[in-house]
Amino acid sequence: MPNPKQHVLFLDFDGVLHPDAVYLSRHGPTLRTEGDLFMWAPNLERLLEQFPTVSLVLSTSWVRHLGFKRATKYLPGPLSSRVVGATWHSTMAKDWADEDKWDGRTRYDQISRYASRSNLTSWISVDDDPEGWSQEAISHLVVCDSMRGLGDVSTLCSLEERLTEMVARR
Repeated sequence: MPNPKQHVLFLDFDGVLHPDAVYLSRHGPTLRTEGDLFMWAPNLERLLEQFPTVSLVLSTSWVRHLGFKRATKYLPGPLSSRVVGATWHSTMAKDWADEDKWDGRTRYDQISRYASRSNLTSWISVDDDPEGWSQEAISHLVVCDSMRGLGDVSTLCSLEERLTEMVARR
């Protein structure tokens, strides 16, 4: 659980760190388009070097399907070392998974629930799914094109601007 005073970036994987064309197979996650899994992770690594106070919270379905530790291990070391939590936790399975309560919620619902429970005031999200974000909350979101993610220079610039604003508010 992050400290409420720290800066948090909620991080999705699919459509952000690689194209949104990933399927879970017997051999693990498989990208079914050109490129590689986590091919844009180095872009995020380089960007976050400017922001040493920013921690990561995973807001990806990978945590639900693979578990927190296994999902975190897919990230390169400099990113995985910043991970302090996830919007999904295995204890939620008892109350949420069986009734599709979690899957039926928007990513914003999942993130805002986590942010509220952790008393976070300084956070943004990078995701390819803008569904469910209210006008008041949209300032917390950097939207990626699902097939270009953080491989898109303009999206990286937007994320850098938002991170700069977030860190400067403190």
